[in-house]
Amino acid sequence: MDRVALRGLRARGHHGVFAREREEGQTFVVDLVLGLDTRPAAADDDLAKTVHYGIVAEEVVAVVEGEPVDLIETLAERIAQTCLKHEGVDEVEVCVHKPDAPITVPFDDVTVTITRSRV
Repeated sequence: MDRVALRGLRARGHHGVFAREREEGQTFVVDLVLGLDTRPAAADDDLAKTVHYGIVAEEVVAVVEGEPVDLIETLAERIAQTCLKHEGVDEVEVCVHKPDAPITVPFDDVTVTITRSRV
C-alpha cells in the first residue's frame, strides 16, 4: 500500500472537557497518512485516480473547526471517517496534536494517534 502524508494541518477548535477550552478554543494540529494504491494515477498521470490531498486537508480543517467534542480521541475518529469517505483511500493514520492542553506541568505536546481502515 502506498502512502500520501499531510503533516501539520492547523485549525482552531473548541474541543475539550473544560469550559475554558470550549469558550476560548485552541489550536489543534493534525498529521495524516492515507493508505492507497497510487499506481493507476501514476500510470496515467491522472489526479482523478488518486486522492486529492488539498480537498482532504480542507475537509479535515472543517472537522476540527466544527462541532466540539470532549475528547481528541473522538476528534481523531471523526477525521478518520472523513478521510475514508474518499474513494481509493483504504486506510488512514490520524495523529491529533493538542499542544495547548490544560496540563499543569511543562510538556511539549499531547497526541492521540489512531489507524482505521475500510476492512
